Amino acid sequence: MNTRHTLLNASALALLLAGFPAMAADDELLDAPEVTISAAQTPVEGFYLRADLGSAPWSHEGDPSLSISAPAPAGLAATRFDDARFGKPLSGALGVGYQFSDMLRADFTADYFQNDFDGSGESTFACGGAVAGSTCGLSTKADYSAVGLMANAYVDLGTLAGFTPYIGAGAGSTRVSFDDVSVTGACVSGVCSGGPSTTYDYQGESSWRFTYAIMAGVSYDVSERLKLDIGYRYSDVAGGDVFKGADARLTDDGLRRHEFRAGLRLAIW
Repeated sequence: MNTRHTLLNASALALLLAGFPAMAADDELLDAPEVTISAAQTPVEGFYLRADLGSAPWSHEGDPSLSISAPAPAGLAATRFDDARFGKPLSGALGVGYQFSDMLRADFTADYFQNDFDGSGESTFACGGAVAGSTCGLSTKADYSAVGLMANAYVDLGTLAGFTPYIGAGAGSTRVSFDDVSVTGACVSGVCSGGPSTTYDYQGESSWRFTYAIMAGVSYDVSERLKLDIGYRYSDVAGGDVFKGADARLTDDGLRRHEFRAGLRLAIW
């Protein structure tokens, strides 16, 4: 009898000792921090608003040229300008867009900029009424404003620490409107150097011009819905008339702008 009790007690003790590791493991599992596994967060698709400010420190108008009717106005001659520049680089844009996926988005923007045109050149021909064999120097000044309507598409290249680089391209039309244009001509050869100059004023032209643009930049997630966008934009506006008078006509060869922009994009879905 005593032997049987001894065996039973030993068996119970062995089972009890065998249960300790399992209980300890259960306690460790209970004390371990919870690990939550969730599906990858998919980007939210929907509309956004955008606003941008830009500066185009490098602008080029191509090769403007002045054509003259016969007989030529006194003090003017037909020529191609060899130096022309713009002096007001600032611009602004507003737009609305749609985020299609984490990589693809598109928007429509209205861009505005204004500038002054300052061109000069020297003709191999004499000014109207000047001494034969002399040359004619010309200068032109004008102010203009431009409104561009653009459709743009972008590819976002992935997000790291809130930063998302992107590339894009756009196409549309820009209405360029010139104010009054001043054209001054004077004989500049050795025969008549320092002679009197003649100035003519013409009414500037307005026209819609085909425009394309390419963009690259990076955005930063300020918050879940707000992004800061900093980028570069090259735009090419087709050429057109600066003015078109009865005796003279000035055309430009297009506006090419290298522009740096900073703006905000606000998701409104």
